[in-house]
Amino acid sequence: MGGRETAGRNFVRPAASSRHPALPMKAKYVNPFTDFGFKKIFGEEASKPLLLDFLNALLPQREPIAALEFKNTEQLGQTETDRKAIYDIYCETATGEKFIVELQKAKQNFFKDRTVYYSTFPIREQAERGGWNYRLSAVYCVGILDFTFDDYGPHATDRGEVLHTIRLKNQHGAVFYDKLTYLYLEMPNFRKTEAELETRLDQWLYFIQNLEDFQAIPGIFRDAVFTQAFAKAELATMLPAELDRYEGNLKVYRDLKAVVDTAYGDGELKGREEGREEGREEGREEGREEGLAEGQQREKRETARRMKQKGLPLADIADITGLTVAEVTGL
Repeated sequence: MGGRETAGRNFVRPAASSRHPALPMKAKYVNPFTDFGFKKIFGEEASKPLLLDFLNALLPQREPIAALEFKNTEQLGQTETDRKAIYDIYCETATGEKFIVELQKAKQNFFKDRTVYYSTFPIREQAERGGWNYRLSAVYCVGILDFTFDDYGPHATDRGEVLHTIRLKNQHGAVFYDKLTYLYLEMPNFRKTEAELETRLDQWLYFIQNLEDFQAIPGIFRDAVFTQAFAKAELATMLPAELDRYEGNLKVYRDLKAVVDTAYGDGELKGREEGREEGREEGREEGREEGLAEGQQREKRETARRMKQKGLPLADIADITGLTVAEVTGL
């Protein structure tokens, strides 16, 4: 995450014991921004109380969720040629409401488009055969972002906020449809200290943001839910196979953050400079726009090359950079 030093810390296996004969470790708990860590805390059957508590903290204005069940995270299109969607967590409440919970580790092109596309699957699956009145259950898409948006616009008032809640509204700002909600949590914007935590959501965000740094459970987390969360996140209790998976996830996370953060920073700077230079030469706005676009496209390819060198999967590289798999393969 921008400004965090998490990605640079070293994970070493737990201290030698009869269960884990290994080297001493520095981190006591998993990094929740890894796929393994995120699903360990929120995505396992035993994690339901934690996910319930987190979702109820995120949506305090609505009726509390009493129960939920995990659903298949791989959603297929209606035909063989349709693209599929693979969620981090997909669950349904006892009343039929759908929740997609996604961890997004790095900026990617068309991220908002992807979120909207993902939300269509739980909508379409509600269609019933025969006579159906089109009544839908609510769909919530939750994104925990390890980055900040960069397209607020010049007059945006929500720049720097942590939670962004988006619903379909009309031209007067009134909610037109309240059964489709997008909730984005920009984690780099959360800067509260332990003494400043006020709400249950504050506690969860503080937990997610600082978990890997904790060596003991802070006093504010002494209730049963967080005691369970820390127990699930503790590296010393994990089996060797789980630790191997976590180490692999942690390496991918660090490599991805290093490559993407560097490439996007360089790309934005280079793209703007090339856009300005071409605009000066041609004296037209079109020159600046074309130069900017060309510079950004070159940086996409350079980012993809770096990711390939790190051994990241081609599909993930294409998803993050906006290039096609064929373009990535040909680099």
